[in-house]
Amino acid sequence: MLIIPLIAWGQEERKYIRDGYKAYLDENYSEAEVSFRKAEEEKSDSYIARYNTSTALYQQNKLEESGKRFTELLQETSDPAEQARLLHNIGNVMVEGQQYKEAVEAYKRSLKLNPQDDDTRYNLAYALEKLEEQQQQEQNQDQQNNQEQNEEQQQQDQEQEQKDQQQQQDQEQKDQQQQQEQEQQQPQQLTQEEAERLLNAILQKEKDVKEEVDKKKATAAKIKTDKDW
Repeated sequence: MLIIPLIAWGQEERKYIRDGYKAYLDENYSEAEVSFRKAEEEKSDSYIARYNTSTALYQQNKLEESGKRFTELLQETSDPAEQARLLHNIGNVMVEGQQYKEAVEAYKRSLKLNPQDDDTRYNLAYALEKLEEQQQQEQNQDQQNNQEQNEEQQQQDQEQEQKDQQQQQDQEQKDQQQQQEQEQQQPQQLTQEEAERLLNAILQKEKDVKEEVDKKKATAAKIKTDKDW
């Protein structure tokens, strides 16, 4: 709930402020804004016109401009009652913008200036509740984000591990294939047993050949060479 001050206005801007109030009470906030701005044009330093323009902006959810104008008015006034009222409204702007931490600070400052303001006290309790909810949501979101990041990292680690294993298997197969090709290209070495068998076979063959030759020589010596006279 916004707090609208009841301040008497000057003769020049009276009509526009009266029209603005009527439109505001009828909840025609855009028309109220137009009337209040006209009052500002009549008297640029009119506090009540500037204040009411800010309230009309707030009701139209034009929060950024409304909050800025309330803050400017706060810096210009030294009246504690007006400061408390402005801080109350700034808190409302912050609540509507879901800036609950800033709203809590504004309401606290307002209550320091006007501790008896039940509306501000109620709004402070509401803002504190919403701030706690917001912080819990942010914490839950952070936890969810961390969990998703951890799961994503685990997935990447598993994929990298599988990739490394596949590369290792491919390299082992490649090394095995190269070794087989090298073994095929190199002369096969005989074992000692195979070498002995091969040597014995060669010696036996030489022995057989020698025996055959000796046998032929012996047969040739038995042939008669004398002539028959």
